[in-house]
Amino acid sequence: MATSDNIITLRPTKPKTPAERAKAYRDRKRAKTDEFRGDPKNVAAAVPAPVKHANTQTDACGFAAPTKRSAASIALAVAAFGLAGVGITMNGWFARSLGSSDIAGWLFLAVGVAADLVALAIPSCAASQWHARQRGTAMAAWTIWLMTFAFAVNAGIGFASVNISDVTMARASRVTPAVTTAQAALADVTAARDRECKGGVGKFCREREAAVTERRQALDAAMLTVEHSADPQTEAASHIVAWLSFGTIRPSGDDFAMLRLILLALLPQIGGILLMIARTPIR
Repeated sequence: MATSDNIITLRPTKPKTPAERAKAYRDRKRAKTDEFRGDPKNVAAAVPAPVKHANTQTDACGFAAPTKRSAASIALAVAAFGLAGVGITMNGWFARSLGSSDIAGWLFLAVGVAADLVALAIPSCAASQWHARQRGTAMAAWTIWLMTFAFAVNAGIGFASVNISDVTMARASRVTPAVTTAQAALADVTAARDRECKGGVGKFCREREAAVTERRQALDAAMLTVEHSADPQTEAASHIVAWLSFGTIRPSGDDFAMLRLILLALLPQIGGILLMIARTPIR
């Protein structure tokens, strides 16, 4: 027989109004949204994963290469490889000329070419290693670059000095109409002196001797003019500086010859620096 404790009284539920049903719906939606935001898995699923590029480009040193380049960077890269080609040719030619035999010449050629290639490639790799915080490796790379750079510049000086000297000597030894006239006049007075002085030294013999001395000085002056015109670039540069400074600065032709030699030896060796600058990405 059931007791009164087990009897559950069911009360009739009051139907909700439209406003209450709308409020209950909003509460359920808000609860679901809060639950979704609080779950780490849902948060991870909601955040899109970063896109990974499988074809990431790297440079010759193994580091990420810049993907955006300007026209100036491309021009610098072309100039770097052009100067590097000139430097390799110059230094290889001069290094081979130092060999006492064919084998020694080819060995010197290999050393010169390898040194130029190292001087070209190291700056870019050293800069990448420095940005990657590999300080020790970068410092070692720059030390090696300094050695190869000094070797390349020394070889460039040898190449430039040998070729400039040969060209200058060839120009200085050329025979101009003025030199030809002076040589002919000297030959005439020399023959006249020999005839006059054959019978002994007298008044006319001494006059012929003075004429020979005068013609020889004229020939020396004509040849000196040719020698000065053998390298007109240095003389013209010296005159331009003196003119621009109103005579305050008067460099000699030898000063400009030294400056030209340094530039001719140095410029073909800066290809590595230009290539490093060209690799700098645009921000």
